[in-house]
Amino acid sequence: MATGKTTGKAAQAKAASQAAADAVPAGPRPTRLTAAAVLAAVEAAVLVGMGVYVLIMGLTGDPDSPRQAEMLGVTVLALAALPLAAARGLWLRRRWSRGPAMITQLMALPVAWTLVSNGGGLIAVGVATAVAALAVLALLINPTATEALGIGPRDA
Repeated sequence: MATGKTTGKAAQAKAASQAAADAVPAGPRPTRLTAAAVLAAVEAAVLVGMGVYVLIMGLTGDPDSPRQAEMLGVTVLALAALPLAAARGLWLRRRWSRGPAMITQLMALPVAWTLVSNGGGLIAVGVATAVAALAVLALLINPTATEALGIGPRDA
């Protein structure tokens, strides 16, 4: 009997801690957090558009390897899920969303460098990608944004 009560209390404590982690912090959403969420959503929308375009071109166009083009389109669509989920989490002020948002931006920086290094018309796309990634990173490391997400300073 004592084991059942202990298990029940442990389950209640776990549920309470989960509810506290999922709780939305009080107060209005800071502008910095809103801007980070919007930029992440725009990045996701661009990835979805690129994925759909590559997938359609793989299916209806004349690529060198239709299978590779189709797989690239599906992969880009799958990769668009990360910034989309992060943007939604930032918009809803979920604590977990900061990590995926920052990882997405850190992954975008080498892509931007590659685009700029290839030259031509890709330079503008690379610069825009780098500016967006650096802007979101700057917005997310701001103390106002971290507090709005319920992330406090580290204990010393």
